[in-house]
Amino acid sequence: MSTKLGERQGQAVKLVTEQGYSYAEAARQLGVREHQIRTWKKLLDAESGGANSGGGTRPTLDAELHRLRVENKRLLLEHDILKKLGRQT
Repeated sequence: MSTKLGERQGQAVKLVTEQGYSYAEAARQLGVREHQIRTWKKLLDAESGGANSGGGTRPTLDAELHRLRVENKRLLLEHDILKKLGRQT
């Protein structure tokens, strides 16, 4: 992942950039502070020449779209489970 970032830091950044987690969600899951993940992402972006940076609106929109799709999938699954439970009563 990176020469300056450790494996844990790289995984934290991946949660945000590839899996659609918000910084706050990733920080809670990993037991770190939100600003640490932001700092690690900035370091990674600087190392890769800004290839992962959110400087434009397109990467930001893509990340938001991915996050919303993940959330929608989870909510649909929860809805189906609750609907099935309601039929059983």
